[in-house]
Amino acid sequence: MDSIDLEVLKTASAWIAAGRRCELITVIKTWGSSPRPIGATLAICDDGRVVGSVSGGCIEDDLIERVRRLGITRTIPEVVSYGISADEAHRFGLPCGGTIELAIEPLSSASAIDELLARLEAHELLARRLDLSTGAVTLTAAQAGAVQLLADGVLTTVHGPRWRLFIIGAGQLSRFLAQIATAMDYYVTVCDPREEYRSGWNLAGVQLVHMMPDDLVLESRLDHRSAVVALTHDPKLDDLALMEALKSDAFYVGAIGSRLNNAKRRERLREFDLTDDQLARLHGPIGLYIGSKTPSEIAISILAQLTAVKNGVPAELQVRHAAALEPAGTEVCAVAR
Repeated sequence: MDSIDLEVLKTASAWIAAGRRCELITVIKTWGSSPRPIGATLAICDDGRVVGSVSGGCIEDDLIERVRRLGITRTIPEVVSYGISADEAHRFGLPCGGTIELAIEPLSSASAIDELLARLEAHELLARRLDLSTGAVTLTAAQAGAVQLLADGVLTTVHGPRWRLFIIGAGQLSRFLAQIATAMDYYVTVCDPREEYRSGWNLAGVQLVHMMPDDLVLESRLDHRSAVVALTHDPKLDDLALMEALKSDAFYVGAIGSRLNNAKRRERLREFDLTDDQLARLHGPIGLYIGSKTPSEIAISILAQLTAVKNGVPAELQVRHAAALEPAGTEVCAVAR
């Protein structure tokens, strides 16, 4: 399952290879309310086909209508704005006077789309620099935390695995979690030394390793764009990895299990000389409460909490998993591995 960013690039590459004219549209600035964030992309073909999104649909409709009526005639990039007037903002679904600014770039074999895709396949984090006056493109390595930037007539966009998710355990829940996380721009690594769990694993785009989880956590040098989720229910596999993750800069560390099991886990981890502040970083029972029962629903619950933490949503505004609301002596764990 590709992220939207990859889907746009791959489709544009196919159109170029087929000899079609096409353009890449990137959101570069917004004011007020806007349906899509800075960096959102859309590709449009000369026959009106589109992939991706830059708005709730109204701007896409206008772009398609213009291409069908006039064709694709640009030879260099152009910056266009929608929603300057109140009437236009309303027409294009931009409430509260919202405005959106787009870079429209005609694509060709010189646009380095294929090179970008090849380097993304190698899990590189890249900066793509587009000279708006000439259309010239260069690709360079990007630093973690880099953001899109428009300065001095050059649009720099960031592509690649900006976030990393390490999943301990290769069970059924891990499969759903990995699939959804991959579509959310995470580079996912699943770790399980148990052969019986790894043997049936065939999820494209997800790295599967068989080393001990704590060794993986140490080797991976977790940073503030990393998350660790332990899903095995086996203390021999989960606890040491969690211990190392809680000492790291990972923005999220979580473990599956009931409230009772997580209380026992915290007591075990305390024996490893973790501080109270480090233990307080452990999310468990894991996930936000959405009434989840099936593995796919539980995966959504986990990623909902992970997203809330990543986006800085205060803990008091998050509705914790139902297991966290049960009396301490109650064993609740609605997880199928």
